[in-house]
Amino acid sequence: MTERAERAQRLHAQGYNCAQAVACAYCDQFGMDEETAFRVAEGFGLGMGMMEMCGALSAVFMLAGLRGSKGTDHPGETKGQTYKTTKALAAAFKEKNGTYLCRELKGVVDGKVRRSCDGCIEDACKLVEQTLAE
Repeated sequence: MTERAERAQRLHAQGYNCAQAVACAYCDQFGMDEETAFRVAEGFGLGMGMMEMCGALSAVFMLAGLRGSKGTDHPGETKGQTYKTTKALAAAFKEKNGTYLCRELKGVVDGKVRRSCDGCIEDACKLVEQTLAE
């Protein structure tokens, strides 16, 4: 595991949710300060608070937006490519884990736990490093 992935695990153990842990471990590489990353990602933990899209994967999507967007000076110009990137990231996560839905990852649906939060954080960090990090 890389140093940043280990940091994400430590942050999660300290009480950061899964999205905050991933976003904060990499935020400086994507031009965001940690306080902002922590606050922006807060509503994305626990599958957006509703056990929907995995929070750790949602943080990867946030970072993809930071990497790919040209910002408010160019509205709409880069979103298509960012959507392609997030679709590919979701597919890779699903291929590894069978799903990207928190409730399914945690076994709420059928009692079969597919991946722990720490495992999802690890997988999300790998996606950042393989796909987005410079």
